Amino acid sequence: MIFNRKVLISLANREVAVSMRDVTKTFGTVKANNKVNLDIYRGEILSLLGENGSGKTTLMNMLSGIYYPDGGEIYINGELASIHSPKEAFDYGIGMIHQHFKLVDVFTAAENIVLGLKEEGRLDLKKASEKIASICDMYGFDIDPDQKIYNMSVSQKQTVEIVKVLYRGADILILDEPTAVLTPQETEKLFAVLRNMKASGKTVVIITHKLHEVMSISDRVAVLRKGEFIGEMITAETNEQEMTNMMVGRAVQLNIDRPEPVDPKPRIKVEGLTVRSSDGILKLDDVSFTANSGEILGIAGISGCGQKELLEAIAGLQPVEHGTVQYIGDDGQPDELIGKDPLQIASMGVALSFVPEDRLGMGLVGNMDLTDNMMLRSFRKGKSIFTDRKTPRKLAEKVVDELEVSTSSLSTPVRKLSGGNVQKVLVGREIASAPTVLLSAYIVRGLDINSSYTIYDLLNKQKKKGVAVIYVGEDLDVLMELSDRILVLCEGKVSGLVDGRTADKNQIGMMMTKLGGGEDNE
Repeated sequence: MIFNRKVLISLANREVAVSMRDVTKTFGTVKANNKVNLDIYRGEILSLLGENGSGKTTLMNMLSGIYYPDGGEIYINGELASIHSPKEAFDYGIGMIHQHFKLVDVFTAAENIVLGLKEEGRLDLKKASEKIASICDMYGFDIDPDQKIYNMSVSQKQTVEIVKVLYRGADILILDEPTAVLTPQETEKLFAVLRNMKASGKTVVIITHKLHEVMSISDRVAVLRKGEFIGEMITAETNEQEMTNMMVGRAVQLNIDRPEPVDPKPRIKVEGLTVRSSDGILKLDDVSFTANSGEILGIAGISGCGQKELLEAIAGLQPVEHGTVQYIGDDGQPDELIGKDPLQIASMGVALSFVPEDRLGMGLVGNMDLTDNMMLRSFRKGKSIFTDRKTPRKLAEKVVDELEVSTSSLSTPVRKLSGGNVQKVLVGREIASAPTVLLSAYIVRGLDINSSYTIYDLLNKQKKKGVAVIYVGEDLDVLMELSDRILVLCEGKVSGLVDGRTADKNQIGMMMTKLGGGEDNE
């Protein structure tokens, strides 16, 4: 374990709210947490860092009563605690706000907040709303207790979740990836609230991977690696590079080298694209833009604002109500893609690769091994009646080697790989098919930091080859560092198109929540 001497000195006189000693959790043969020792102090904001699969969420799930430890002890305010359920966690003053909200859409904010609480006599919603208003005033929340959940933005739903645990008397709050779907402006509002909570003596633990936000909000950082506690640091005395090195266990290059666009020419032209979901909800509304060869076009927007439908419509996987999607060949002649499925698009000579959001649902077949999944994309017929497996096997070996896929053999079913390794297999296969258009939805989701930057480098290599890359991402900082241009979507409409080199993060954030305001540099 790594203990910074400055950390020990500065925290020597702090009151310990939570003390976890040799906490262990095993799932089958996998040790998600192995003898973790962690202290959390009263009135601090602690960032819990670690790569995907490092055991961060599992550790906090034990503290919040979702899981029970297989070994070790948890002390709350100096007393040994036995936490078997979220209700028991609340009895100890612990509440967790999960990445995926647990709200009833047709209920109001107040109804969700009091749902499940035992009250003597008849529930008084008016009295509950008054208590909710008091909590909001104390910490700076802004919600309407009578508003239905289905009418709320993502940030408003998150606010309801936080108020819900405060209403139940939580003094220790755990937030799992709280800014994953927030705009920069919404993130700042959340951080202001968390600082108010800290000032009132609350303890806050944030599970996150956004290092710049760690630097902005936390007092201290604790790092897990492969289920074990590695060390801790005072945030003001460290930097992003040191935190990354501790997470990974070696030095990692965090720079994205963005080359200039390579002879950019129109490759994909979208005009007036309108798409509805199967239940008639408008997902894309009159969307128009051009993606050029030799560039990376980033797509920014709050989760669910049409990114998924946009890429699927281009790939021939989404029915379109209105509009056109044209592929512009090297000769400048357009070919219409609307009304054609992926096989028909390929038969036209259009080399289009797609890394979808649902990697096992749309990208790979979980019960097939790595070689067979390579064959799904393209394979050559052998000289006999038997299928040629030599070429796809070589491709599988190349992907495993270059992207460091962790697998016991090429015969391992993909479903047995970790989420990050599944993503590597899918990305490697799609890039290996020599596309002229590469569509990617959350291409680094589930990957560790080192692998993420390897993928960013691969995207830039595709760009240098003249590929038109359309990149949908969650991290605005990466979008701005990687993309040549950024198309911003808001409620299914184009809110703006900006230059990635000169774009302002707050400007993009405003466009993500408000239509209009972006320069048109199509």
